[in-house]
Amino acid sequence: MVAPKHASPVPAPAASEWPGKVVLITGGAQGIGKGIAEAVLAAGGSVAIGDLDAEAGRACLDEWNVGERATFLVLDVSREASVKRFVDTARHRLGRIDGLVNNAGIAGPVNGPLEKLSWAEWKRRIDTNLGGVFLCSKHALPELKKTGGAIVNIASSRAHQSEPDTEAYAASKGGIVAFTHALAVSAGPVRVNAINPGWVVVDAWQKPSRRRKPKLSAADHAQHPVGRVGYPPDIGALAVFLLSSQAGFITGENITVDGGVARRMHYE
Repeated sequence: MVAPKHASPVPAPAASEWPGKVVLITGGAQGIGKGIAEAVLAAGGSVAIGDLDAEAGRACLDEWNVGERATFLVLDVSREASVKRFVDTARHRLGRIDGLVNNAGIAGPVNGPLEKLSWAEWKRRIDTNLGGVFLCSKHALPELKKTGGAIVNIASSRAHQSEPDTEAYAASKGGIVAFTHALAVSAGPVRVNAINPGWVVVDAWQKPSRRRKPKLSAADHAQHPVGRVGYPPDIGALAVFLLSSQAGFITGENITVDGGVARRMHYE
């Protein structure tokens, strides 16, 4: 096959491009968000983590001990004023914005029987999980257009499969998947992709007062074709790739990271 006359050069290895890059990570003080922040820092980038839990945010900065490469701000993604303050302050402190990871959300998927679910609780879950992705993308996008940056949205495997009484969570995560491909078309060349985590064990990625050893059985691991449950670094590695030039031809995609569970047939 003959290469095009004006073929673009092969991108440099991802690690070489990270020093000086800044990524905003919502819900970045614990769990998957913390794992993503640590992956960005390990690659050589800088992070601004936003979280409602100030104790967890301060603990991250103490643990990482990377100086000005990490900053923390209290953030409520369901409130536009809080989101705007987070984006503006992060840009002021770190000088630029090259990536946004929309990770913050209400983690508990169970909302109880639909006929007993209140409108207020439905809105709380949608406003946080889906509305937060909208608000953060809205306010970060002007800076990302300047830097040629990228967005990674954290959805869930529950966008495609469910357990009983999880309608609000599933709807919010399914909305993130649709929002991702819509914004990818609207915002290009800024790239927008989503990750669907499966069972990710976050016990060791909590703030010190909540940190504990996970209780996992052999069966928990065995149900995954890869032979184990997931951990935050599994999501962090993919997020770093999607934010980098190595993924420069990937946008609007929705990638499931679940150890193969969704591909395994189940019979009762």
